[in-house]
Amino acid sequence: MKYTSISDILKKEYGQKVYRLSLQSGCGCPNRDGTIGVGGCTFCSEGGSGDFAAPLLPLDEQIRLARKRVDAKISDKIPIEDRKYIAYFQSYTNTWGDRERLKCLYDEAIHHSEICILSVATRPDCIDNDWISYFSELNKYKPVWIELGLQTVNDKTADHFLRGYKTEVYESTYKALKEAGLTVITHIILGLPGEGRNDMRATVKYVKDLYESFQRDYPDIRSDGVKLQLLHILKGTKLYEEYKENPFHILTPEEYTEIIIDSLRVLGPEVVIHRLTGDGPKRLLVAPLWSADKKRVLNMLTNAIKMAL
Repeated sequence: MKYTSISDILKKEYGQKVYRLSLQSGCGCPNRDGTIGVGGCTFCSEGGSGDFAAPLLPLDEQIRLARKRVDAKISDKIPIEDRKYIAYFQSYTNTWGDRERLKCLYDEAIHHSEICILSVATRPDCIDNDWISYFSELNKYKPVWIELGLQTVNDKTADHFLRGYKTEVYESTYKALKEAGLTVITHIILGLPGEGRNDMRATVKYVKDLYESFQRDYPDIRSDGVKLQLLHILKGTKLYEEYKENPFHILTPEEYTEIIIDSLRVLGPEVVIHRLTGDGPKRLLVAPLWSADKKRVLNMLTNAIKMAL
């Protein structure tokens, strides 16, 4: 069984590799400003999980700087004017702020000629009917992806890292987004404190079952996606303080590889894989240090997956 990667899908659709431009909307987060909590989820850095995003500047300048970073990876065979990108608003909660300003920002982003997809990361408790209606209209012009940070289906674990909402909120938001014809990408963290392999498998299976049930009812809607993320402990986070005081088990490369392979088997080819791991900023990364060499990690995972699947 071969898993389905978003890279392969986009190459077929656009005839070339499509790169993400990590951008900033200038939003905050209700889990930081006191609305829900203060300081955010325990694993979240001061960058709001957007440590590699372009600086908060006018959008044209952000896109220029982000393109400069990724263009070095693109073959010269593809002319600059023909290259395609995803406008990815990653850091913090990108539906939490001045609504009219944000709508103008996303309108501007999606109408850039080189942008082929708009991807907006947010919390499931920060999407209401107005936002869903707005993104649904934009989706008629170019594809819009909504990225939701579920992380785990285990509410006990979620309470421990201060997620700030119950899993049922994610599920109701997911269903509302799908009914509006939008693509949903779910973020899952593997290796959360206190979670064993059965817990991680339960989260992956929950997402697969939810996706599968909706695909039966709406077969014409694009398949949803998953981002699988290794837990990183970063300096300056509450999780770092917890780890210093009471060290817990950190996944080894071998353990993580086995969990990824099992997750891909559960998800099957119907669910699109957007990420097999991630990379924390090296200046902040405390553990696992083996994850700092992302290229080596991806090679390790790719080779293991080829042999296993």
